[in-house]
Amino acid sequence: MIIAVDAAGGDYAPHEIVKGAVKAAQEYGVEIALVGRKNVLRVLAGRALDKSISIVEASQTIECDESPIKAVRNKPDSSIVVGVNLVKEGRAAAFVSAGSTGAVLCAGLLQLGKVKGIDRPAIGCFLDSISTVPALLIDAGANADCRPGHLLQFAQLGAIYSRNILGLGTPRVGLLSNGSEQNKGNHLVLETYQLLKKNNGFEFIGNIEPHDILKRTADVIVTDGFTGNIMLKTIEGMSDSFLTLIRQAGQIFSSVSQLRGRDLLQDVGLARKIDYREYGGAYLVGLGGDIIIAHGRSQARAVKSAIKLAKDTVERGIKQKIAEGDYE
Repeated sequence: MIIAVDAAGGDYAPHEIVKGAVKAAQEYGVEIALVGRKNVLRVLAGRALDKSISIVEASQTIECDESPIKAVRNKPDSSIVVGVNLVKEGRAAAFVSAGSTGAVLCAGLLQLGKVKGIDRPAIGCFLDSISTVPALLIDAGANADCRPGHLLQFAQLGAIYSRNILGLGTPRVGLLSNGSEQNKGNHLVLETYQLLKKNNGFEFIGNIEPHDILKRTADVIVTDGFTGNIMLKTIEGMSDSFLTLIRQAGQIFSSVSQLRGRDLLQDVGLARKIDYREYGGAYLVGLGGDIIIAHGRSQARAVKSAIKLAKDTVERGIKQKIAEGDYE
């Protein structure tokens, strides 16, 4: 299996991207095609080249502040466009990028298209919690404006993805709202509720509120991309603050007792579980190819995790299983 990795996208590219890719190749037995400037990547990859790491030249980079559509059209030799084309041409099984989410989505739609029957691909992002199994947030940012039918498809896509990645028999689907009662929510939520309760492809448990997300009340959390992205960034902000507090507490305890400080940092499971680096990326569900969007701040560990998610997605045939679904 060859997984293409955008070595030019992200805050810590290319050094941390290459480091994570090399670790993933060593630990997961996959071949990596690093996409970026060859002269730079040859130096960074070093001895790993010619074994499980190869390089595909891409002379351009799409910045996060560029218009995704214009950038994809005007920069055909960018690492994002080249990486997506590797999947289109069958030279790579999947593509991982920590670059511009909008550009990755745009390139994916233009080059790979959508699975037949899917109106809009969505970003499916795993949220770890106090439970042993994470929940899937969908849509986490691909579609700011949605209709009820779109959210119904997101629920169907999320159920398929969770069932096959997490091994869930009948995923519990919850609709994100400002109240658990059936009559709570805006017009989008109220109309979507009626569609979801008629569907038999999953267990619809009704509305869930934001404070229920980390309690693992639902396996799949359905919302529009605007709301989902705000929710995701709020959780990430809280996670960063919490991890900072834990590290500070560990340093304080270490000054008193080295053993106690070490135990605190190693054993606080929640701090590790809500760290985005554990899963590393989000899947573009419904595209005609397997693409993982990594966090823009991804360092080596998160990159390695994103590559593992790409490997699992390909091995479990998620794209094929989605194509077999009924989305009428």
